[in-house]
Amino acid sequence: MSKIAVIGLVGESVFLGLERHQAVGETAHASSIHREWGGKGYNQAVAAARFGAEVSFLGAVGGEDVARVEIDARENGITPFLSAKDIPSAYGVITTDSEGANRVTVYGGAVLSVSDVEKFRKEIENCDVLLISNEVPECVNIRAVEIAKESGRLVIYNPAPARESSSYLYEACDLLTPNEFEARSLPEGLPLVITLGAEGCYIKERDLIVPPFKPERVVDTTGAGDTFNGVLAVMLARGADIADACKAANAAAALEVSKRFVIPAIPSGEDIRNFMGNC
Repeated sequence: MSKIAVIGLVGESVFLGLERHQAVGETAHASSIHREWGGKGYNQAVAAARFGAEVSFLGAVGGEDVARVEIDARENGITPFLSAKDIPSAYGVITTDSEGANRVTVYGGAVLSVSDVEKFRKEIENCDVLLISNEVPECVNIRAVEIAKESGRLVIYNPAPARESSSYLYEACDLLTPNEFEARSLPEGLPLVITLGAEGCYIKERDLIVPPFKPERVVDTTGAGDTFNGVLAVMLARGADIADACKAANAAAALEVSKRFVIPAIPSGEDIRNFMGNC
């Protein structure tokens, strides 16, 4: 079984459904509420696990949340490595109106440190692919990549949210997976797979657009990129050609956007294979 190590954010997300977003000073009453643990790294880990990989995840949480996140992670097929901090876990509130427009408010919360990475060293050394993103401090990513490269591991870097990163990360990582906006700020000459939303994705080194799969309907695009990255990592860990890996990742993302929320919408490997076969 392929082994994926993921380092990233985990926090609680609360989704509120509204008829319309309120004006300044106005109180809005939600018609629905949904809670889940999420964050780029955590979503990617869930996607990789549901696609059939053995997944270990490193994240920071407030001390009072360790037990709850551990239970949730294991229920989703993830081996959690959680660093308990003395500040609250990350927290996000997502309000969605009747037209599907979102507003997001985020509290950054507990943060990983370099010492946490050292406790995760064996997972990095023994994985097939290390998957990182920009929701952790740069020093955490750098140390993780150093360990991965010393061990000859493949590293996928999802440079999201967009920020300026060190030249070391750009040069050391085997593949970067920005969206179109994030790709504009990256140096030239990097190995990129650029996600294009409803247009599929673009493999820069091959000058190849991998076309999308069309979902029956688009309900909620939150988490599509995370699902794409998790499945892409597993496919590459299995030795797939990058175009085939992108094809499966596109299919996974198409399924994910056809349902509400993030974690409940991430498809299983069987769902993805059936969807690709039917298409």
